[in-house]
Amino acid sequence: MEGNEPRRKRNDRSLDEDIPMPRQEPKDRVKNFDEVALGYTEEMAVAEAERCLKCKNPQCVKGCPVEVPIPQFIECIAKGRYEEGIAIIKSKNALPAVCGRVCPQEQQCQKNCIRGKKGDPVNIGRLERFLADWEREHGVKTPSRPPSTGKRVAVIGAGPSGLTVASDLAKLGHSVTLFEALHVAGGVLMYGIPEFRLPKKIVQKEVEYVQSLGVELRLGNLIGRIHTIPELMEQGYDAIYIGSGAGLPQWTGCPGENLGGIYSANEFLIRVNLMKAYDFPASDTPIRIGKHVVVIGGGNVAMDCARISMRLGATVCLNYRRSRNELPARREEIENAEEEGLICKFLNAPVEFYGDEKGWVKAMRVTCMELCEPDERGRCRVRPVESSDFDMETDTVIVAIGQTPNPIIQRTTDGLKTDPRNGTIIVDEEGRTNLDGVFAGGDVATGAATVISAMGAGKRAAKAMHDYLVNGNRGDRTSTN
Repeated sequence: MEGNEPRRKRNDRSLDEDIPMPRQEPKDRVKNFDEVALGYTEEMAVAEAERCLKCKNPQCVKGCPVEVPIPQFIECIAKGRYEEGIAIIKSKNALPAVCGRVCPQEQQCQKNCIRGKKGDPVNIGRLERFLADWEREHGVKTPSRPPSTGKRVAVIGAGPSGLTVASDLAKLGHSVTLFEALHVAGGVLMYGIPEFRLPKKIVQKEVEYVQSLGVELRLGNLIGRIHTIPELMEQGYDAIYIGSGAGLPQWTGCPGENLGGIYSANEFLIRVNLMKAYDFPASDTPIRIGKHVVVIGGGNVAMDCARISMRLGATVCLNYRRSRNELPARREEIENAEEEGLICKFLNAPVEFYGDEKGWVKAMRVTCMELCEPDERGRCRVRPVESSDFDMETDTVIVAIGQTPNPIIQRTTDGLKTDPRNGTIIVDEEGRTNLDGVFAGGDVATGAATVISAMGAGKRAAKAMHDYLVNGNRGDRTSTN
């Protein structure tokens, strides 16, 4: 194991360095689907918590989309008051075991940590995970329910955004029904993130906590088919939140993309994560994967697909059209993947796929790219290099270049304003749509993004929905009209 270090004192100069988290060794973990990061021991967590400077004006909280009181829970760890610490986190965040594992803290709370000015920032995410895991081992406590407001809320989608809205509104006394299209709650936490990064039993424990707040969960309810938004309003719901995510895959559009052996990342991940194809035939779902896999893309989803493929026995090459510097995946995930054997090829993009006589992909033609002027978001644009095409042999291709929302709700809700470019629902900063009493947030409003950004959108919407339900405040919806 890595990172087993003795506890360090506050006056030790090495306080500029963080406590590494123990992990499975690469040669071992690439052969299994067990969780890679093993979590802090109590001694490690206390030592890491003691690195906190207790800033008078903590910048870390400003970087947290769900406004967790970070210095307060870290101080509780340093003093051994774990039950108080997890209660502080849960006052703002109903999914701490999830966020402690998959939230990109290095781009948010930890980015603002003063410790990081001359050394390593405090590992806030690992400390959050420690408290969440401690609570799960010692028993989860459910807060007492407040008096009922008599208001009914329908939340569509039991992913991170929907779970956040449901828990926040239930804590405020509203009656919440959570509708989920799949047979299990969790959304992208269940189907999109592999077991070795986020064990599914942990996700379900978080879902159970949300249910313990009084939230009614209805599985197998595809809104837009079983019920429409107008029908839910007719059934007596006073407000509705749409958090149905972004589950529609994007494709390259290259010739030959319909060949066998070419997966969208969505299909590949659903088969492996949700339906446990990695455990076939013990599970009912098989997955065909060859010896030479090419993953197209550079985000966390692409890394997940690559790392799964290596665990299924393939040699894996990541093809990304920009350079290493522009890779959008978390640095930790890139490092993990390369330790496990991932081969990365940068500045190239597919132009055509070729199949064998049975209709299965056997090769792809690729063209070299070069970076040019930045786009409106500051990212370097790319353009093809003339006469630079070359061929790559492959028997499996996974396309992981993004997702857009499934349009079923938008098409069955008359008058709901959407972005014609990508089908996202248009909302204001607090999640209001142009329809009275209808709110939306997360990937269905922004396109595919991070778990924590979807949760942040859910928290903002929950505040606005509470104001709407209790005070009748409809806000200024001119920006959505």
